[in-house]
Amino acid sequence: MSAPILITGASQRVGLHCAQRLIEDGHDVIITYRREREQITALRALGVRTLQADFGSTAGIMAFIDSLHRETASLRAIVHNASSWLKESAGDEAAIFQQLFSVHMLAPYLINLHCHDLLSRGEGLRDIVHISDDVTRKGSAKHTAYCASKAGLESLTLSFAERFAPHIKVNGIAPALLMFNPYDSPQYQEQALAKSALGIEPGPEPLYLALRSLLDNPYLTGTTVPLNGGRHVH
Repeated sequence: MSAPILITGASQRVGLHCAQRLIEDGHDVIITYRREREQITALRALGVRTLQADFGSTAGIMAFIDSLHRETASLRAIVHNASSWLKESAGDEAAIFQQLFSVHMLAPYLINLHCHDLLSRGEGLRDIVHISDDVTRKGSAKHTAYCASKAGLESLTLSFAERFAPHIKVNGIAPALLMFNPYDSPQYQEQALAKSALGIEPGPEPLYLALRSLLDNPYLTGTTVPLNGGRHVH
């Protein structure tokens, strides 16, 4: 089997779906998770290797990097999917910003730097994919820190694409709404769907298709793919 693909934050939702689909397509997969869930057990049964990680601190990030080097000698790709959806409120702005910065920017930055050796081994192109967010296109008054840290991740895409060329391609995907949460009200769902030209809840598969497209394309680097159902034209 070829070198594994690492997906961070893949215990639920889009990351979970991508891990399952990659296994179906014959890839070896390693995922990170922050806490145990039923889905983790199911992934292990499929052959996915799982590593616990907390990207909320530098110590946690570096501990994960050490455990990854013990787990594998090479990587085919790194997919930075780990994310934290936090809204700052009066009195906790600094703490929230630091948490989001750590998860969305510091973790990808340090993992890219310190796992470059794992990507450099073996034949053929290697990939890094940053999962950002369509919200960076226009900003956010309610989730300013979240938006800023995801925008910073898109900047890392550009910098690492130049730094790691030509052997490692570095791209991003910026999704808008893909999946509702069980607690989302009908009113919220209606408002969210109205924001895009296509007006649908597509589920996680379109992100997997975008990921596969990036992995399979030998002539694409430094690009963030918008995955927003036409929000920019609506």
